[in-house]
Amino acid sequence: MAKRKRTQQGDVQQQPTQRLLPQKKHYRQRAHANPFSDHALQYPESPEAIDWDLHYPAFSASGRTPAFADVGCGFGGLLIALAPLFPDTLMLGMEIRVQVTQYVEDRIAALRTTSALSTPSAPGQYQNVSVVRANAMKFLPNYFQKHSLTAIFFLFPDPHFKSRKHKARIISPTLLAEYAYALRPGGVVYTITDVRDLHEWMKSHLDAFPLFESVDEETLRAEGKGPILDAVYTSTEEGKKVERNGGDKWLACFRRVEVARDP
Repeated sequence: MAKRKRTQQGDVQQQPTQRLLPQKKHYRQRAHANPFSDHALQYPESPEAIDWDLHYPAFSASGRTPAFADVGCGFGGLLIALAPLFPDTLMLGMEIRVQVTQYVEDRIAALRTTSALSTPSAPGQYQNVSVVRANAMKFLPNYFQKHSLTAIFFLFPDPHFKSRKHKARIISPTLLAEYAYALRPGGVVYTITDVRDLHEWMKSHLDAFPLFESVDEETLRAEGKGPILDAVYTSTEEGKKVERNGGDKWLACFRRVEVARDP
């Protein structure tokens, strides 16, 4: 809860740093977007064409590129949760909805500012996260070089319940080839949903794809990935809503395997 102070007139006001944070009520947007619709998108010709210094100015000239990709990042809950835990890891959220992308961008800017105000001698936190408006189903290879990612997240994606809409699901054999291309061997795909049918769909397609192998939660926690898993479960708006409603969450994680002739 935001800290508050009482003025001489008796009014209660938020601290100035808290007032910088954007409010979702000012960023109205549909819950989902059709990835096959024509969207007015600007995208780079290749990953080499991206000036990452604009996204991560505190890492300027470091040569680093994003290692975590949150596909369909929504309001940025996962990025914000992981940023302080992995301060040296660059993370990129990809969101197709205009207002939601703008909210995440404004949220990151505000958090950078408030963090810098609290520690004037340092750049502050959240310098390692950014967001782009992009259709990951079409343009993901335009953003990530081969084997550049260590983690890809698909958290509570649109279930597209109708059978004729299944082709719009974010996990499919064609798209898995692109995810395998961007993910380095040993990297992990994290999926979670509150829809069991979608969980089985994603799991079955990942199981059938030769470049991924299932890895259980216990193994990942033993490897030190517990903080990531905790954020996957609890940091997103959808995840919090499922908790409030007492629903189930279905987790499936897969590791990128290395083969003799890797694509």
